[in-house]
Amino acid sequence: MKIMSVDYGDKRTGIAVSDVRGMLASPYCVIDESYRPKLVTKICELINKENIEKLVIGLPRNMDGSYGYRCDECKALGGEIKNACDIEIVFEDERLTTVMAHDVLSSNNVRGKKRKETVDAVSAVMILQSYLDKNK
Repeated sequence: MKIMSVDYGDKRTGIAVSDVRGMLASPYCVIDESYRPKLVTKICELINKENIEKLVIGLPRNMDGSYGYRCDECKALGGEIKNACDIEIVFEDERLTTVMAHDVLSSNNVRGKKRKETVDAVSAVMILQSYLDKNK
């Protein structure tokens, strides 16, 4: 089963996809779109193109585990995607994934514009890999 993850951001949204066996997450792309209806359309196009069976959306909980405004935005995105392309949606805690993604990119000497273009996809990989590892 191929699974896709979404690291939803105000300007850029990172996308990662698993292999067919659901073992390994890989970066797929970064969608540069801030208007949510267009973002939903683009995500649904990727879901159909890649034959995705489940979508994991990162849920940016606060450090104390509580839910804030951004969690509500991610849940709303999930609802819109479910209505648009009828796919199973699950939410995965994504606390600190962007910080970890920056650390990974720093340790691989990825800087400047290249980092800005890839950090969201790397965060999506971390969200998806966490989900895959917990559900083996």
